Amino acid sequence: AVGATCNPVIALSALKADAPTWAGRIREYAAEHPAATEDQIGWAMVKRLSVEAAELLEPAFERYAGVNGRLSIQTDPRLYRDAAGIIEQAVEFSSLAPNMIVKIPVTSAGIEAFEEVTYRGVSVNATVSFTLPQALAVAEAVERGLKRREAEGLDVSTMGPVCTIMVGRTDDWIRMSAERDQITVDPGITEWAGVAVFKKAHRLYQERGYRTRLLSAAFRNHMHWSQFIGGDVVISPPFGWQQRINASGIEPVHRLDDPVDPRIVEALYDNFAEFRKAYDEDGLSTAEFTEYGATARTLRQFLAANTELESFVRDVTIANPDK
Repeated sequence: AVGATCNPVIALSALKADAPTWAGRIREYAAEHPAATEDQIGWAMVKRLSVEAAELLEPAFERYAGVNGRLSIQTDPRLYRDAAGIIEQAVEFSSLAPNMIVKIPVTSAGIEAFEEVTYRGVSVNATVSFTLPQALAVAEAVERGLKRREAEGLDVSTMGPVCTIMVGRTDDWIRMSAERDQITVDPGITEWAGVAVFKKAHRLYQERGYRTRLLSAAFRNHMHWSQFIGGDVVISPPFGWQQRINASGIEPVHRLDDPVDPRIVEALYDNFAEFRKAYDEDGLSTAEFTEYGATARTLRQFLAANTELESFVRDVTIANPDK
């Protein structure tokens, strides 16, 4: 492992997993900052958690000259419509540790932020991303930012931008649309949707020379690892999936450039309008990114986790007389 990631759901899970330690830290921070809101205290803990995790990755960061060895810290999901707010927070988060990479959602406002923060020297990880149009828009925005830096003689050699495709959530959304629209296809067809999008994006990234790397996330089956072996991409399995992969006996051979069976792609393309939006270069406009079903569902989950983080802090700072 040469990197790790954090998002509102992961951060909350990590704090709860070691609740006694973090409860003590919350009380300490609240005492030192009596005017801090529950939200501010919660995010202070997320930043502390991320800094401590980043320290564990410093040897890999040094070994790979900044390309790997980074901790992904996610911007506040409530800023998904606020490009200026995203930019300000991304610059702050990037300064927390030398090996931070900042996650920005691929919403309409997020695309605007990618170019500017890249220009300012922030390594980015595009998240809440499920489609080829999103992946291409991210790569183009990052390229613009990198070229602006280069034009001013600023270093880009140690920057490591990545674009996540949450392949499992792409699959989830296609399955959801099958239920919603009463679509019937052969079993297993929908398991390939995210793989097909990722492989097409990788081919176009290579052809166009983008300096952003693709990242596979949101595992639902082993193909979200096994089908992407062999290229300069990042694989981000949860720990449970890493254990399953290690025990699977699946041979780790180069499959990234192997095309998805055309019959599977055809079945997805012919039956699912939501897949066409994800698979075609012009399937979504930038203005439509925030409205895409997988984007909306994921943003709502991250926003709910942010609210739950405040509740976690509240349970520490204010005793509940009913318990």
